[in-house]
Amino acid sequence: MTNNILLKFAKKGINLSPDAYKKVMSSDNPLNFASDLIVKLKSSDFKPVDLISVNGETVDEITGNKTIKDNEKSDETETSSPEVNDASEVSKDSISKKSELEIKEKETSPDGIIRIEESEKVVDAKIKFKRNLEKSDVTYDYEVIQDSSNKSYTSGEIGDLITYFQSRYEKLHKILKQRPDLKATTKVADIDDSQTTLNLILMVREIRSTKNGHKFVEFEDDTGSISILFSNKNEELFAEAEKLVKDEVVGVIANKDGDFVIANQLIYPDVIRISEKEMDFGIVFLSDVHIGSLTFLEDAFQKFIDWLNCEYGTEEQRKIAEDIKYLIIAGDIVDGIGVYPNQDKELSIKDIRLQYDEAARFLGNIRSDIKIIITPGNHDASRLAEPQPAVPEEYAKSLYQIDNVEFVSNPAVVSLDGIKVLIYHGESFNELPMAIKGLSYEKNEDMMVELMRKRHLAPIYGERTPLASELEDYLVIEHVPDIFHTGHIHINSYKKYKGIHMINSGTFQTQTDYQKIKNIEPTPAQVPVIHKGQYKLFRFID
Repeated sequence: MTNNILLKFAKKGINLSPDAYKKVMSSDNPLNFASDLIVKLKSSDFKPVDLISVNGETVDEITGNKTIKDNEKSDETETSSPEVNDASEVSKDSISKKSELEIKEKETSPDGIIRIEESEKVVDAKIKFKRNLEKSDVTYDYEVIQDSSNKSYTSGEIGDLITYFQSRYEKLHKILKQRPDLKATTKVADIDDSQTTLNLILMVREIRSTKNGHKFVEFEDDTGSISILFSNKNEELFAEAEKLVKDEVVGVIANKDGDFVIANQLIYPDVIRISEKEMDFGIVFLSDVHIGSLTFLEDAFQKFIDWLNCEYGTEEQRKIAEDIKYLIIAGDIVDGIGVYPNQDKELSIKDIRLQYDEAARFLGNIRSDIKIIITPGNHDASRLAEPQPAVPEEYAKSLYQIDNVEFVSNPAVVSLDGIKVLIYHGESFNELPMAIKGLSYEKNEDMMVELMRKRHLAPIYGERTPLASELEDYLVIEHVPDIFHTGHIHINSYKKYKGIHMINSGTFQTQTDYQKIKNIEPTPAQVPVIHKGQYKLFRFID
């Protein structure tokens, strides 16, 4: 407990005098009291020099804490509590007196989670935090296949919106034309009165139900619109039609009977089954770390970094860590500023640049032979509308200075030694459960499958997911990935779909007030890994 308390203050550049330390330790919950005190010290008008030695009077003034009366203050020269006097020794580069943890092995539980645990044996040791600025001699076959950071443009005019939907239609039309049933198709404007069978590639414009429970879907292409009936008597087809959402592009085979057009088959763009590629290395997946939040699990995250550095875990677990070559962070590495009302009350760091500095302190301590790829999320310093350009250097300068860190847009597609990874933070997960029956946050792997079937990361335009009306639709899934990596929901999930690893990497944040309202139970500090083609899940919290 003593070391943990001192570390919490030291990592924020704060030294406590003995009487201040005693006040913290005498509180009902020292760890919580320490966190609250740090927030108040950092949010007040203190200069760095003022935090070199915070005394007990300052603690009382800031917190109103009266657990120790003035006449009960201990003599500052007589205390058994450890004290750090030199401010240079508590910088982000060096922290002393951190516990060395003896690791013990625990068998994998029936749920398949590998739990990394520590024994109760604690000894004092010195751990140095060093910014990782050195180049690695490891050869990376790293290629960015899709990144919209320097290609994104929109004026917001109606003409851009038309061009955006034309781009979406053309890209998905090209994918659908590869299907045998859709090689020969008809445009809406070219439908002849004599035709009885129609093969069409269309965009959903509106969906409505009839009094008898059938569905009428109004479609359109670049020549005109057409209404098609999906009868509930054809149960299999009707079930597929219930998954339709506005603005997506599909293939429809239908019969024309007078003024009615009745659907016979619905064809999603989808992916064909891919063959599994060999890999002799490992990839780690993170998202929603939320550094800067009071609910960020700092200790668990440090354990994760220690494991990556092969300094934590069982022998078998450390051997897996030795094989890790890439780390992908799919957005929300920091908690951001002003993302939602009164967010400042839930922040331990209230300056977004300092949040990124703190992220650099952690990531800069990861060994240099692991390439780190970072995309933005809705909490990051990037525009909210998708596609999001990479986090700008002006906000995350300290991260840009780390040699093994790469920044890409959201979404992005990268090739890692031949393994193609589609990275998407997952903002569209907010609306899919409301649009499609049977989908839920708890089983977000099913939402990932649905996006892959639709070949679009955010098909519904103009509702909950903010989308920019670009001149090109960068959210169409043109490149079939080997791995599809998402976040945002804070719930780990995994599923293999047609040979594709579907991974949601969860979070390093405990349950937020918003999640309590929505009854969302996060799965914090669980880290997915694809190790030599096999999925594994490591847990860094009890």
